[in-house]
Amino acid sequence: MLIQNAELGGTRVVDVRCDNGRVTRIGERLAASPGELCIDAAGGALLPGLHDHHLHLLALAAAESSVVCGPPRVTTMRQLAQVLRAQAGSGWIRGIAYHESVAGDIDRRVLDQLVADRPVRIQHRSGKLWMVNSAAAELLQIDRYRHLEGVECDATGVANGRLFRLDHWLRTMLPNEDAPTLARVSRQLASYGVTGITDATPSNSEHNASIYTRAVDSGQLLQRLLLMGDLALKKPDHPDVGLGACKILLDENRLPQLDSLTGLIRAAHDQQRPVAIHSVTRTELIFALSSLIAAGKFPGDRIEHASVTPDEALPLMQQAGVAVVTQFGFIRERGDQYLDDVEPEYQQLLYRGQSFLGAGVPLAGSSDAPYGSHDPWFVMRAAVERTTASGRRVAAKEVLSPEQALALFTTDPRKPGSGTLVVEQGVVADFCLLDRPWISARGRLDCADVLATVRGGELIYERPA
Repeated sequence: MLIQNAELGGTRVVDVRCDNGRVTRIGERLAASPGELCIDAAGGALLPGLHDHHLHLLALAAAESSVVCGPPRVTTMRQLAQVLRAQAGSGWIRGIAYHESVAGDIDRRVLDQLVADRPVRIQHRSGKLWMVNSAAAELLQIDRYRHLEGVECDATGVANGRLFRLDHWLRTMLPNEDAPTLARVSRQLASYGVTGITDATPSNSEHNASIYTRAVDSGQLLQRLLLMGDLALKKPDHPDVGLGACKILLDENRLPQLDSLTGLIRAAHDQQRPVAIHSVTRTELIFALSSLIAAGKFPGDRIEHASVTPDEALPLMQQAGVAVVTQFGFIRERGDQYLDDVEPEYQQLLYRGQSFLGAGVPLAGSSDAPYGSHDPWFVMRAAVERTTASGRRVAAKEVLSPEQALALFTTDPRKPGSGTLVVEQGVVADFCLLDRPWISARGRLDCADVLATVRGGELIYERPA
């Protein structure tokens, strides 16, 4: 492949040749070889391929056939009833993105009033809670599983249909559900310039890994993939599907013993795996950092989300040697709700950006799709603008420059936030080619500017003429 007239580094226009998956030559007016695929960049910026450092691929694909049950599309109980009852068929209804601002903490009895004649399961937008109606509860036999941690019961001891952190169990109870096809979302990601993704699903298993490897081999999945999971997850036997960090979930209302978490982190390090610790509250963050410091530094350790970060956490992050992988897109998508719910003195601590960089904490970006938009350019714009859907500004001092926002998605997937990738001779030929110079694109940060996407020297997306 020969990419001609491409802007590199915002300063020069050159030709870039790729062979056997790597950049083999960069120069001016390179002659095309017989049969070589040539792409005329016409002065457009040639960027490293983008990497989304935290999403949930199967859930993203399943969301394509799910009904949205939360803001801004659904804001009232009446609207929730309407969208659920409008679903065709007689089988399962799968809802996503619910928030309690719609109708409070709903349970099976509330859902029965909305839909009683077919099974319904709705996921909270946080991803940690499923709510089912009685028809679903009967199929899942949840009254038989009241002993499971995460099955919530009412005052009489009856399971109320609220299931916390039980995704893996749900999959075992629904064995006949086919894995969703990944082709559509993978093509969408390619159209955004995404050449790699890290799947941060904590319950990833060998079964999930086999789904992904088959999807790569069949051409459904176009991106390179790193799989997070627990310590039992083994390295997939595939060159494009790698083993990522050990994912650890923290819930403030049921934190483990500090020694227990420290031991788990050390066990991961002993396996030569970093850890990725889910921390969305101040308490979870400080607890995670304390355990990381006690366990000792390891390259690639990371905090997921860091939704609320007090100033006193910044030196602890430095001491722990961790990166932060956060989701600035939530500022745009959920910011109005945050500003309504979060006390004013803590609003400046939401999804910080410049403070991390100023403290020397490596910072990387992600979508957390399907819980946020999987368009990385949307996330970049949110990091630069920090405005909500209604136009309110969230922690203006935390804004990033367009270059800093781009860097969120162009760092080493195994050490997010460290070592921004560049297009140079010898590197893997993963590119995002824009239709305009960076000086023009930086003010837009728009996925519509992506002209082509290359992974391993192969064209995986080209914008239709």
